[in-house]
Amino acid sequence: MSAPAQLRLHTYFRSSAAFRVRIALELKGLAWEPVAWQLAAGEHSSQAYREIASFGLVPLLEIDGLRLQQSQPIIEYLDARFPAVPLLPADESGKARARALAQLVACEIHPLNNLRVLQYLRGPLGLPEAEVGTWYRHWCTEGLARMEAELQGSVPTVGDYALGASPSIVDCFLVPQLFNARRFEVDLRPYGRVRHIEAACMELPAFQRAQPASQADAH
Repeated sequence: MSAPAQLRLHTYFRSSAAFRVRIALELKGLAWEPVAWQLAAGEHSSQAYREIASFGLVPLLEIDGLRLQQSQPIIEYLDARFPAVPLLPADESGKARARALAQLVACEIHPLNNLRVLQYLRGPLGLPEAEVGTWYRHWCTEGLARMEAELQGSVPTVGDYALGASPSIVDCFLVPQLFNARRFEVDLRPYGRVRHIEAACMELPAFQRAQPASQADAH
């Protein structure tokens, strides 16, 4: 199947979920058009965006006449649609482990620390910024400790990336979470394997092009 003429990614430079999809697109060498929405200004809650994205969240990918929401289904669709650079293992047990590691970020760390949660802590609950930071660091370190333990494991993965010798969906989820962790001054020193993976990923042009500082709406 030939590549579509256009892929449009509705994104925000600091969104870790959008960052995940940008990495996947870049790893697969796909041309894509960014459509930026300023989450900090609430543009994702506007009627104009809700008419495109029923969830009112980024990312949203327009491809093949579809509008796909949520980063993991988007990445898995891309992996099935463009299999030449696989982001999931070929075997079913490997796929299950990869999805579990991705969801450790997507379901256990990120939902407790995303923009909506932090705005609620600061706004209706009236927490001072120091306590918001404490909240963020608690849930982030708890999740990263579990990630580190799994990646070290009784039989550690051989290779520079989360699942071995090439980047996978796990790296697409892990690296953006570490970018956010640094913004909130999370101490990453205890997570040696995690930091090694991040360093290896950030040597790759795909990760460099996908990172927040490389996005047009960051400037």
